[in-house]
Amino acid sequence: MEFLFEYGLFLAKAITLVVAIALVVGLIVGMTSKQKQPSGNLEFVSLSEHYDDIKSAAQSVLLDKDALKKLEKEEKQKQKKKSKRKGIEQAQKNNLFVVNFNGSMDAHEVDMLREEITAILCVASKNDEVLVNVESGGGVVHGYGLAASQLQRVKDKGIKLTVSVDKVAASGGYMMACVADKILSAPFAIIGSIGVIAQLPNFNKILKKNDIEFEQHTAGDFKRTLTMFGENTDAGREKFQAEIEDVHLMFKEFVKQHRPQLDIDKVATGEYWYGQRAKELALVDELLTSDDYLMQANDSQKLYKISYATKKTLAQKLGFAAYQSVEQMFMRLFDAGNKLYK
Repeated sequence: MEFLFEYGLFLAKAITLVVAIALVVGLIVGMTSKQKQPSGNLEFVSLSEHYDDIKSAAQSVLLDKDALKKLEKEEKQKQKKKSKRKGIEQAQKNNLFVVNFNGSMDAHEVDMLREEITAILCVASKNDEVLVNVESGGGVVHGYGLAASQLQRVKDKGIKLTVSVDKVAASGGYMMACVADKILSAPFAIIGSIGVIAQLPNFNKILKKNDIEFEQHTAGDFKRTLTMFGENTDAGREKFQAEIEDVHLMFKEFVKQHRPQLDIDKVATGEYWYGQRAKELALVDELLTSDDYLMQANDSQKLYKISYATKKTLAQKLGFAAYQSVEQMFMRLFDAGNKLYK
């Protein structure tokens, strides 16, 4: 009996503490939803300087003093010649702006992409180039459709657009990539998957088995085609399939518009291919990693990486701290409960 009393007292304290923490977290979440989201920051980083620094660091380690001294002398002579033709050099060396897009299922990263593209278009000339490193297995149609439209803005301004795929650009990711003037791919990057998929579970039989009624009221024959809890009909399924087929048709037309050299019926089966096979099918133009492309471009272009990021609000920071505190508290309560039980 004494053990049960102590355990009950411990459990009551634990529940009280957890409820108190949950209330604090709830208040912080409420503050987060009401607090005005801060504007983000654009960052321009010179990749040319980065590559030059790497080269200098490697040379200082690998070369002996005499060879290094000779190299430095040669570099000074080159710089002296360049300084005489500085105006010509500056006029000839154009900019290459680099953007990374690592897309998730809901494509929320498009909010950052639109800011990055806007910043580039504010300063880029028609002699410049934009390289977008795309990494995505796809996601929602409207999200990736908007992402592709952001890349189209570059082409509409008459600026060369290159897309590099080091790992994967499938489905919505390929929708973005196909907009480019040129698509680069690593040999084993995943490319393609020009198809559409939609799926959802249906719990209607479970509800019926447990005598639970589900009501859903709509205005319009196809306001809802398939539902998770209602009884689906053949007419609803047919309409749902028709909608998917229509999206697939638009996807195919979009890809064909940007890459007319494709045999669209052959590649728009929902399959994906690795880079080597994708090149044979004209899904990509060249087998090359983004690193190799940038190192080659560094000789003739000035490279800049553009990124946009938002700072976390105070409420968001507090929310994360509260989450960590709750996690730690649960671990302590678990340990304390084990000690009491022993």
